[in-house]
Amino acid sequence: MSPFAIIVLALSMSVDAFAVSVGRGAALNRPRFSEALRTGAVFGVVEAITPVIGWAAGVAASNLVTAIDHWIAFGLLSAVGVHMLFAAFSKKPEEEEPGSSFLVLMATAIGTSLDAMAVGVSLAFLDVNILVIAVAIGLATFVMSSGGMIIGRFIGVRLGRIAEAVAGIALFGLGLSILIDHLGA
Repeated sequence: MSPFAIIVLALSMSVDAFAVSVGRGAALNRPRFSEALRTGAVFGVVEAITPVIGWAAGVAASNLVTAIDHWIAFGLLSAVGVHMLFAAFSKKPEEEEPGSSFLVLMATAIGTSLDAMAVGVSLAFLDVNILVIAVAIGLATFVMSSGGMIIGRFIGVRLGRIAEAVAGIALFGLGLSILIDHLGA
């Protein structure tokens, strides 16, 4: 795989994490730079690990992973999306963001990285260095997620609810799209 193809793959795998991070940064009341780095690190590490898991599963038994990955993606993304949508309209401005907990952050990171796992499965059938690709995806996701939090911070709390609602709808839609694509194929 060429360096250009690896960069394109890495950026495309991190776009959904970027979108969620923008919404998260806007929804939190002026998140600190350290929170942006923490979010980027969690998203980046999870996004780097999942293609390796997918690759290993593809090598071992690709039918098992491809048979259930769409249900896992739909369940996680839908649950996080509905949670974000509910939180956008139910919290008072002075309340701390419930989505800032580490468990919600991890669930979101896992939900947005399942596409990288599916890509990892497909990479198992190609002659590629999975570790180079995983590191590239992880670094791109770290940078884009951290940057997304910073961009979201400048959007502000006022637009944060709208951004969080849109991100929630987008996550639910992404999960539904994955499910429909796999069930219709």
